[in-house]
Parts: sequence; C-alpha cells; structure tokens
Amino acid sequence: MAGKKQFDMDAALDAAMIQFWRAGYADTSVDDLSRATGLNRSSIYSSLGDKDTLFLRCLDRYAARYGDKYDAALSCAASEPLAAVRAFFDVTLERIADPELPDGCLIAQSAMAIPVLRPAVAAYAKKALGCQRARLRAALKAGRLTDRDADAFAEHAAAVNQSLAVMSRAGSSPAQLLAVVGVTVDALSQALRATRRVEENRGRSHSPMKAT
Repeated sequence: MAGKKQFDMDAALDAAMIQFWRAGYADTSVDDLSRATGLNRSSIYSSLGDKDTLFLRCLDRYAARYGDKYDAALSCAASEPLAAVRAFFDVTLERIADPELPDGCLIAQSAMAIPVLRPAVAAYAKKALGCQRARLRAALKAGRLTDRDADAFAEHAAAVNQSLAVMSRAGSSPAQLLAVVGVTVDALSQALRATRRVEENRGRSHSPMKAT
C-alpha cells in the first residue's frame, strides 16, 4: 500500500510567506495559499493550520530569518557602532534589492494592516516591531550612547528601516534609499562624537591634579 504523499514543510512555509508578503494578509485567500504551496485546502488546514495560524507561522519565520541577520550585523556595535548600524540597514537594502523576493517588508505590511488583523495576529506584529527597536537599543547602548540617546535613535532607526520597505514599494530608487540611510548614520555619528566629548571632559575633570 502506497504511503501518503510527502511534502517539504519548509518549502511550503516559504511559499506561504512569500504569498503573504507579496499580497498582504487581507488580500491573500486560502485558495491563493493553495496555489502558492501546491497543497489543497484540506492539506493546508491539517498540516499548516488555518489562515491566521499560518500567517503567524510565516511572521515568525520571517522575523527569525531576518532577526538573525540583524543580530549578526549589530554584533560589532560595542567596538564599531556606526559600522554596525550601517550593516543593519544593509540587511534591509540587500533584501529589497533581491529580485527573488517581493518588495517591502512583511512585518511593516503587517503593522499597517493591524486594523484588519485579529487581536492575536496584531499583537504579534506589534511584538515584532518592538523586537527590532529592542535589538537596536541594546546595540546603541553597547556603542556607549546614553540611555536617552539610545532610546531615541532606536525608535528613529527602526522607523527608518520600516520606511525603506514602504519607499521601495512606492518605487524609490536604490540611491534614494541610500540617501535616507546616510542621513540617519550621519546623525548617529554626531551623537556618538558628542558622547565621546562628554566622556573625555568628565574624565579630565576627575583626573587628580599634578603636584607642582
């Protein structure tokens, strides 16, 4: 007796993720997911879950995949904070430039769709955005920004990162996206220089006076 036809779970989840990413949650039907994954409706429900469950799995997959890349990019923040933030944005710019992937960002799209998402899905989208701010804040703190500046730049950099995805969907060129990143990195550079000056001045003021 022949066994049940097997399928590649990872490939199916990737296909579903791309479908949600390309069309958005609201404009993706179970039939769309069936065509994308090659699975019939009953197989989707039994193996991948209903639409909301599958969407959550795709968000989790997306967040983990790019979260790992963002974490790797920011890993040098303690010694090279500017290079780390540039590398963080490079992850987004490289994703945007990849012709095999849809434009934009699945997390950003999900955030914009929060009014039509069910509470559990909306909460996950908010959590994913919060994780991005948290990883940026930790990296900027490691780069020796003050708590206040780390909070402000984390909010700003996360917002810029999401805007890059939206701008790419609206047809902005790579040069325009790079210009937006450049403004943010320049502002961060100025804040880091100001922090270093404060630390140097504090260090001098606490140095013991030489005997005459």
